[in-house]
Amino acid sequence: MHEMNFKNTLLPTTFSINCGGKLRVLDKPVVMGVLNITDDSFYAGSRHSDLQETAEKALQMMEEGAMFLDIGGQSTRPGARHLEAGEEADRILPVIEKILQHQPDAILSADTFHAPVARQAVEQGVAIINDISAGDMDPAMIPTAAALKVPFIAMHMQGRPQTMQHHPVYENVVTEVLDYFIHKTAMLKEAGIHDIIIDPGFGFGKNLAHNYTLLKHFGDFRITGCPLLAGLSRKSMIYKLLGNRPEDALNGTTALHMLALQQGARILRAHDVRQACETIRLWDFYQQQG
Repeated sequence: MHEMNFKNTLLPTTFSINCGGKLRVLDKPVVMGVLNITDDSFYAGSRHSDLQETAEKALQMMEEGAMFLDIGGQSTRPGARHLEAGEEADRILPVIEKILQHQPDAILSADTFHAPVARQAVEQGVAIINDISAGDMDPAMIPTAAALKVPFIAMHMQGRPQTMQHHPVYENVVTEVLDYFIHKTAMLKEAGIHDIIIDPGFGFGKNLAHNYTLLKHFGDFRITGCPLLAGLSRKSMIYKLLGNRPEDALNGTTALHMLALQQGARILRAHDVRQACETIRLWDFYQQQG
Protein backbone atom coordinates (compact mmCIF):
# COMPACT_ATOMS: atom_id res chain seq x y z
CA MET A 1 0.00 0.00 0.00
CA HIS A 2 1.13 3.50 -0.84
CA GLU A 3 2.68 5.39 2.07
CA MET A 4 3.91 8.97 2.42
CA ASN A 5 6.26 10.13 5.16
CA PHE A 6 5.67 13.73 6.19
CA LYS A 7 7.91 13.59 9.26
CA ASN A 8 10.63 15.76 7.74
CA THR A 9 8.40 17.68 5.34
CA LEU A 10 7.20 21.17 6.19
CA LEU A 11 3.53 21.32 5.24
CA PRO A 12 1.36 24.45 5.34
CA THR A 13 -1.40 24.54 7.94
CA THR A 14 -2.80 27.98 7.13
CA PHE A 15 -3.93 29.09 3.69
CA SER A 16 -5.37 32.31 2.31
CA ILE A 17 -7.31 32.76 -0.90
CA ASN A 18 -8.34 35.96 -2.64
CA CYS A 19 -12.07 35.79 -3.42
CA GLY A 20 -12.95 38.79 -5.55
CA GLY A 21 -10.84 41.11 -3.44
CA LYS A 22 -11.97 39.50 -0.19
CA LEU A 23 -9.06 37.70 1.48
CA ARG A 24 -10.23 34.56 3.26
CA VAL A 25 -7.82 32.89 5.66
CA LEU A 26 -8.30 29.14 5.99
CA ASP A 27 -6.48 28.69 9.28
CA LYS A 28 -9.31 26.38 10.33
CA PRO A 29 -11.64 24.21 8.24
CA VAL A 30 -14.70 25.85 6.70
CA VAL A 31 -17.87 24.71 4.96
CA MET A 32 -18.95 25.19 1.35
CA GLY A 33 -22.72 24.77 1.03
CA VAL A 34 -24.10 22.99 -2.05
CA LEU A 35 -26.89 24.60 -4.09
CA ASN A 36 -27.90 22.52 -7.12
CA ILE A 37 -30.09 24.27 -9.68
CA THR A 38 -31.09 20.96 -11.23
CA ASP A 39 -33.95 18.51 -11.30
CA ASP A 40 -31.83 15.36 -11.35
CA SER A 41 -29.00 15.67 -8.82
CA PHE A 42 -28.39 12.39 -6.96
CA TYR A 43 -29.69 13.82 -3.66
CA ALA A 44 -33.24 15.14 -4.06
CA GLY A 45 -32.89 17.41 -1.02
CA SER A 46 -30.25 19.48 -2.82
CA ARG A 47 -32.36 20.28 -5.89
CA HIS A 48 -33.64 23.82 -6.25
CA SER A 49 -35.46 25.53 -9.10
CA ASP A 50 -37.53 28.36 -7.61
CA LEU A 51 -35.47 31.57 -7.40
CA GLN A 52 -36.89 32.81 -4.11
CA GLU A 53 -36.60 29.39 -2.50
CA THR A 54 -32.97 29.15 -3.60
CA ALA A 55 -32.17 32.61 -2.24
CA GLU A 56 -33.76 31.64 1.09
CA LYS A 57 -31.76 28.41 1.18
CA ALA A 58 -28.57 30.40 0.49
CA LEU A 59 -29.36 32.73 3.40
CA GLN A 60 -30.05 29.74 5.66
CA MET A 61 -26.69 28.18 4.74
CA MET A 62 -24.85 31.42 5.48
CA GLU A 63 -26.64 31.76 8.83
CA GLU A 64 -25.69 28.17 9.65
CA GLY A 65 -22.03 29.00 9.06
CA ALA A 66 -21.14 28.38 5.41
CA MET A 67 -18.20 30.49 4.23
CA PHE A 68 -18.80 29.62 0.56
CA LEU A 69 -21.83 28.62 -1.52
CA ASP A 70 -21.30 26.40 -4.57
CA ILE A 71 -23.86 26.99 -7.35
CA GLY A 72 -24.23 24.21 -9.92
CA GLY A 73 -26.62 23.91 -12.83
CA GLN A 74 -25.43 20.57 -14.17
CA SER A 75 -25.91 17.24 -12.47
CA THR A 76 -22.63 15.31 -12.47
CA ARG A 77 -23.98 12.09 -11.01
CA PRO A 78 -22.99 8.96 -12.99
CA GLY A 79 -24.91 8.84 -16.26
CA ALA A 80 -26.30 12.37 -15.95
CA ARG A 81 -27.39 14.27 -19.06
CA HIS A 82 -24.71 16.62 -20.39
CA LEU A 83 -25.77 20.29 -20.61
CA GLU A 84 -24.22 22.67 -23.09
CA ALA A 85 -22.90 25.99 -21.81
CA GLY A 86 -25.96 28.03 -22.80
CA GLU A 87 -28.46 25.87 -20.94
CA GLU A 88 -26.22 25.70 -17.89
CA ALA A 89 -25.79 29.49 -17.85
CA ASP A 90 -29.55 29.96 -18.13
CA ARG A 91 -29.96 27.89 -14.98
CA ILE A 92 -27.36 29.44 -12.72
CA LEU A 93 -26.99 33.11 -13.71
CA PRO A 94 -30.45 34.21 -12.46
CA VAL A 95 -29.75 32.39 -9.18
CA ILE A 96 -26.38 34.11 -8.77
CA GLU A 97 -28.02 37.48 -9.39
CA LYS A 98 -30.83 36.77 -6.91
CA ILE A 99 -28.51 35.58 -4.13
CA LEU A 100 -26.12 38.52 -4.47
CA GLN A 101 -29.05 40.91 -4.63
CA HIS A 102 -30.18 39.71 -1.19
CA GLN A 103 -26.75 38.76 0.22
CA PRO A 104 -24.06 40.95 -1.40
CA ASP A 105 -21.42 39.58 0.99
CA ALA A 106 -21.98 35.98 -0.09
CA ILE A 107 -18.89 34.30 -1.53
CA LEU A 108 -20.17 32.21 -4.41
CA SER A 109 -18.51 29.44 -6.38
CA ALA A 110 -19.63 28.39 -9.87
CA ASP A 111 -19.60 24.61 -10.28
CA THR A 112 -18.94 24.35 -14.03
CA PHE A 113 -16.54 22.88 -16.55
CA HIS A 114 -17.62 25.32 -19.28
CA ALA A 115 -15.26 28.31 -19.65
CA PRO A 116 -17.99 30.65 -21.03
CA VAL A 117 -20.22 29.88 -18.03
CA ALA A 118 -17.32 30.51 -15.65
CA ARG A 119 -16.63 33.87 -17.28
CA GLN A 120 -20.26 34.98 -17.16
CA ALA A 121 -20.62 33.84 -13.55
CA VAL A 122 -17.52 35.75 -12.41
CA GLU A 123 -18.64 38.84 -14.31
CA GLN A 124 -21.89 38.59 -12.34
CA GLY A 125 -20.10 38.41 -8.99
CA VAL A 126 -18.99 34.81 -8.44
CA ALA A 127 -15.61 34.61 -6.70
CA ILE A 128 -14.50 30.97 -7.23
CA ILE A 129 -14.53 28.47 -10.11
CA ASN A 130 -15.12 24.82 -9.22
CA ASP A 131 -14.31 22.55 -12.18
CA ILE A 132 -14.88 18.80 -11.81
CA SER A 133 -12.47 18.23 -14.71
CA ALA A 134 -9.73 20.65 -13.51
CA GLY A 135 -9.79 22.23 -16.96
CA ASP A 136 -9.60 18.96 -18.89
CA MET A 137 -13.08 19.13 -20.46
CA ASP A 138 -12.78 22.66 -21.88
CA PRO A 139 -9.32 23.75 -23.06
CA ALA A 140 -10.37 27.37 -22.61
CA MET A 141 -11.06 26.95 -18.88
CA ILE A 142 -7.52 27.31 -17.52
CA PRO A 143 -6.64 30.49 -19.47
CA THR A 144 -10.09 31.85 -18.62
CA ALA A 145 -9.64 31.23 -14.89
CA ALA A 146 -6.17 32.77 -15.04
CA ALA A 147 -7.51 35.89 -16.77
CA LEU A 148 -10.36 36.20 -14.28
CA LYS A 149 -7.90 35.96 -11.35
CA VAL A 150 -10.17 33.85 -9.14
CA PRO A 151 -9.43 30.79 -7.00
CA PHE A 152 -9.75 27.53 -8.91
CA ILE A 153 -10.96 24.24 -7.43
CA ALA A 154 -9.33 21.43 -9.39
CA MET A 155 -10.98 18.03 -9.05
CA HIS A 156 -9.74 14.67 -10.26
CA MET A 157 -12.06 12.55 -12.38
CA GLN A 158 -11.30 9.39 -14.34
CA GLY A 159 -13.43 9.45 -17.48
CA ARG A 160 -16.52 11.62 -17.86
CA PRO A 161 -19.73 11.81 -15.78
CA GLN A 162 -21.66 9.76 -18.34
CA THR A 163 -19.22 6.82 -18.18
CA MET A 164 -16.95 7.33 -15.16
CA GLN A 165 -18.43 4.56 -13.01
CA HIS A 166 -18.56 1.84 -15.69
CA HIS A 167 -15.28 0.22 -14.65
CA PRO A 168 -12.72 2.56 -13.04
CA VAL A 169 -9.25 1.01 -12.90
CA TYR A 170 -6.07 2.11 -11.11
CA GLU A 171 -2.84 0.32 -10.34
CA ASN A 172 -2.51 2.55 -7.26
CA VAL A 173 -5.27 5.10 -6.86
CA VAL A 174 -3.39 7.30 -4.36
CA THR A 175 -0.20 7.49 -6.41
CA GLU A 176 -2.04 8.11 -9.68
CA VAL A 177 -4.32 10.83 -8.32
CA LEU A 178 -1.44 12.49 -6.47
CA ASP A 179 0.75 12.44 -9.61
CA TYR A 180 -2.15 14.00 -11.50
CA PHE A 181 -2.32 16.88 -9.03
CA ILE A 182 1.43 17.43 -8.91
CA HIS A 183 1.41 17.95 -12.68
CA LYS A 184 -1.91 19.81 -12.72
CA THR A 185 -0.94 22.33 -10.03
CA ALA A 186 2.32 23.03 -11.84
CA MET A 187 0.36 23.65 -15.05
CA LEU A 188 -2.16 25.91 -13.30
CA LYS A 189 0.58 27.99 -11.66
CA GLU A 190 2.41 28.33 -14.97
CA ALA A 191 -0.83 29.59 -16.52
CA GLY A 192 -1.11 32.23 -13.78
CA ILE A 193 -3.54 30.61 -11.34
CA HIS A 194 -2.13 30.80 -7.84
CA ASP A 195 -5.12 30.19 -5.54
CA ILE A 196 -5.60 26.47 -6.19
CA ILE A 197 -7.79 24.15 -4.12
CA ILE A 198 -7.44 20.37 -4.50
CA ASP A 199 -10.40 17.95 -4.59
CA PRO A 200 -9.53 14.26 -5.15
CA GLY A 201 -13.00 13.64 -6.56
CA PHE A 202 -14.60 11.05 -4.33
CA GLY A 203 -17.07 9.10 -6.46
CA PHE A 204 -15.81 10.45 -9.78
CA GLY A 205 -14.35 7.47 -11.60
CA LYS A 206 -13.63 5.52 -8.41
CA ASN A 207 -15.16 2.40 -6.95
CA LEU A 208 -15.91 1.87 -3.27
CA ALA A 209 -12.41 0.63 -2.41
CA HIS A 210 -10.78 3.47 -4.39
CA ASN A 211 -12.84 6.05 -2.49
CA TYR A 212 -11.97 4.73 0.95
CA THR A 213 -8.31 4.28 0.05
CA LEU A 214 -8.21 7.92 -1.08
CA LEU A 215 -9.91 9.01 2.14
CA LYS A 216 -7.46 6.98 4.24
CA HIS A 217 -4.56 8.73 2.47
CA PHE A 218 -6.28 12.09 1.98
CA GLY A 219 -3.53 13.76 4.02
CA ASP A 220 -0.95 12.76 1.41
CA PHE A 221 -2.37 15.45 -0.88
CA ARG A 222 -1.14 18.17 1.48
CA ILE A 223 2.22 17.78 -0.20
CA THR A 224 0.81 19.81 -3.12
CA GLY A 225 0.87 22.83 -0.81
CA CYS A 226 -2.79 23.55 -1.64
CA PRO A 227 -5.83 23.52 0.66
CA LEU A 228 -7.82 20.30 0.43
CA LEU A 229 -11.54 20.11 -0.27
CA ALA A 230 -13.51 17.02 0.76
CA GLY A 231 -16.62 16.38 -1.32
CA LEU A 232 -18.15 13.46 0.58
CA SER A 233 -21.63 14.67 1.37
CA ARG A 234 -24.31 11.97 1.00
CA LYS A 235 -22.35 10.22 -1.78
CA SER A 236 -22.75 6.62 -2.92
CA MET A 237 -19.57 5.60 -1.06
CA ILE A 238 -21.72 6.09 2.05
CA TYR A 239 -25.20 4.91 1.14
CA LYS A 240 -24.15 1.95 -1.03
CA LEU A 241 -21.88 0.66 1.74
CA LEU A 242 -24.62 1.10 4.34
CA GLY A 243 -27.38 -0.22 2.09
CA ASN A 244 -29.58 2.86 2.28
CA ARG A 245 -30.27 6.00 0.20
CA PRO A 246 -28.80 9.51 -0.17
CA GLU A 247 -31.66 10.74 2.02
CA ASP A 248 -30.42 8.46 4.83
CA ALA A 249 -26.72 9.29 4.48
CA LEU A 250 -26.33 12.27 6.82
CA ASN A 251 -24.97 10.22 9.71
CA GLY A 252 -22.43 8.54 7.44
CA THR A 253 -21.49 11.91 5.96
CA THR A 254 -20.72 13.28 9.42
CA ALA A 255 -18.54 10.27 10.22
CA LEU A 256 -16.52 10.68 7.00
CA HIS A 257 -16.26 14.45 7.51
CA MET A 258 -14.53 13.81 10.81
CA LEU A 259 -12.09 11.42 9.12
CA ALA A 260 -11.39 14.01 6.40
CA LEU A 261 -10.72 16.70 9.01
CA GLN A 262 -8.27 14.37 10.74
CA GLN A 263 -6.48 14.05 7.40
CA GLY A 264 -6.17 17.80 6.86
CA ALA A 265 -9.33 18.86 4.99
CA ARG A 266 -9.73 22.64 4.93
CA ILE A 267 -13.08 22.80 3.11
CA LEU A 268 -16.05 20.47 3.60
CA ARG A 269 -18.40 20.72 0.62
CA ALA A 270 -21.72 19.78 2.19
CA HIS A 271 -25.46 19.70 1.62
CA ASP A 272 -26.09 19.94 5.37
CA VAL A 273 -24.23 23.03 6.51
CA ARG A 274 -25.23 23.15 10.17
CA GLN A 275 -24.15 19.56 10.79
CA ALA A 276 -20.86 20.04 8.92
CA CYS A 277 -20.09 23.18 10.94
CA GLU A 278 -20.86 21.32 14.17
CA THR A 279 -18.46 18.56 13.12
CA ILE A 280 -15.74 21.18 12.59
CA ARG A 281 -16.42 22.72 16.02
CA LEU A 282 -16.12 19.34 17.71
CA TRP A 283 -12.94 18.50 15.79
CA ASP A 284 -11.41 21.90 16.53
CA PHE A 285 -12.08 21.66 20.27
CA TYR A 286 -10.68 18.13 20.32
CA GLN A 287 -7.52 19.36 18.55
CA GLN A 288 -6.95 22.05 21.17
CA GLN A 289 -6.82 19.63 24.09
CA GLY A 290 -3.50 18.59 25.62
